[in-house]
Amino acid sequence: MATPRRFAPSLLLLCSSMLVAGPIAAQAPAYDLIIRGGTIYDGSGKPPVVGDVAIKDDRIVAVGKVEGTATKEVAAKGMAVAPGFINMLSWATESLIADPKSQSDIRQGVTLEVMGEGWSMGPMNATMKRQETERQGDIKYPIEWTSLGDYFGWLEKRGISTNVASFVGAATVRVHELGEGDVDPNSEQLGRMRALVKQAMNEGAMGVGSSIIYAPGSYAETDELVALTSEAAKCGGMYISHMRSEGDRIEEAVDELIEISRRSGAPAEIYHLKMAGRSNWGKLDTIVKKIEDARTAGLRITTDMYTYTAGATGLDAAMPTWVQAGGLEQWIERLKDPAIRARVAEEMKKPGSDWENLYFGAGADKMILSGFKNDALKPLTGKTLAEVAKMRGKSPEETAMDLVVEDGSRVGTVYFLMSEDNVRKQIRLPWMSFGSDAASQAPEGVFLKSGAHPRTYGNFARLLGRYVRDEKLIPLEQAVYRLTTLPATNLGINDRGALKPGYYADVVVFDPATIGDRSTFEKPHQYSVGVRDVFVNGVAVLRNGEHSGATPGRAVRGAGFNRCS
Repeated sequence: MATPRRFAPSLLLLCSSMLVAGPIAAQAPAYDLIIRGGTIYDGSGKPPVVGDVAIKDDRIVAVGKVEGTATKEVAAKGMAVAPGFINMLSWATESLIADPKSQSDIRQGVTLEVMGEGWSMGPMNATMKRQETERQGDIKYPIEWTSLGDYFGWLEKRGISTNVASFVGAATVRVHELGEGDVDPNSEQLGRMRALVKQAMNEGAMGVGSSIIYAPGSYAETDELVALTSEAAKCGGMYISHMRSEGDRIEEAVDELIEISRRSGAPAEIYHLKMAGRSNWGKLDTIVKKIEDARTAGLRITTDMYTYTAGATGLDAAMPTWVQAGGLEQWIERLKDPAIRARVAEEMKKPGSDWENLYFGAGADKMILSGFKNDALKPLTGKTLAEVAKMRGKSPEETAMDLVVEDGSRVGTVYFLMSEDNVRKQIRLPWMSFGSDAASQAPEGVFLKSGAHPRTYGNFARLLGRYVRDEKLIPLEQAVYRLTTLPATNLGINDRGALKPGYYADVVVFDPATIGDRSTFEKPHQYSVGVRDVFVNGVAVLRNGEHSGATPGRAVRGAGFNRCS
């Protein structure tokens, strides 16, 4: 029998290792972060529960009662804890280049910017790069990419605070192959356009986005849009559209969108659903029935909106599209011709027969000039077109044309077109999600050179404050669902938009009692309030209401990524 002394050194070593390793193992944090004791709205639309959310690296690993410790804990008692919000219509394409912090959206809880309303940042050819560089406004930047995938990589390398996704623009593909004229593609050209869509889908596009109220996108006929969307559908993508009309011909426009969905096999979404112009306010029930009937028939038709009665675009939406054929430069040259000006002025004074006349729908006194390229014109920012016309002693129509020529741009303009009652009715629709239709800005630097629509700073906070808390149009859990899981599902994103183990850790902590918008048309550059903390891919981007400077955002790619061949 061996004596104990022969084994004593080994036993001593084992005991020593246990003494050292045991406490360390017990004390080692199981998680990087635990958000403790918040009221969890998980994105499902179900009533909330009080509990914890645990994060490890860039993923959520536990939701509910979480045992164990974390490197950092955040107390959230009395606060709502939700998935990061999805901005279904973002124009942060350039603002993220000027300021990657995405302040106005981050401070509302947005963690994913979805771009591509008709125009995307790729694919571009040499001519497009030159034109886009020459047309840049306050924000100047080199175009160092060619494809949409290149743009994603370029943004990620620079660093951004929010995640980004994009549709490939139908107008972008058209300009790439056809230029900006009012022409139809031949079979060879259409084939190349289809190939560009397939390439973009393989690079991660969410589908095809169109904006067919504006030239040159408006020159595309239904068959062309079906062909492009069919390529996206093969790759699991969808069709999303600023339709050909949101006013006088909105019924026909919805029919066209439904037809494109049916013929292409792709789900479809209507960008910023609205009934534009007082004479069209009563059409909402008819439009809702069209959508419901299509959904009942098996098509997945959805919508998004912003929570204001005014839209924002340019003075191009006040003039017929024929005068804009060939692009901005040719449009400006035509507006210098007295005979053409006279014809344009007359057409501006009546409903457009084959174009959407927002000037007629709003009126010069309900059009606020919000963005100029020419420094000499910037003092006019915030004035109505009617006011500027009176200052200049000219008609509003002549003044609008003069401003386009003098500014060398489409001139940013806010149009008051919608009914507050319809905004409330639309918020209640179960298949409605939300998008700002704006850049993500900050009340500093280059952004102060122009005005802004309040939706830039307040679209999501306005929903949760004014319409959910104050007016109680829908329960908070339903609003969170339609800001998170619903749009993620529509986009085909399987690992964001919910607080579930395995999902990316995009999380917002906000106070339901204080969240609200502060931006106004008179003073637009004001942050919303009530969002305390925002985490993007597990990294704190907003802490106690202040931006951390972190830029952990990534490109979120669609179902066809690296699989669409």
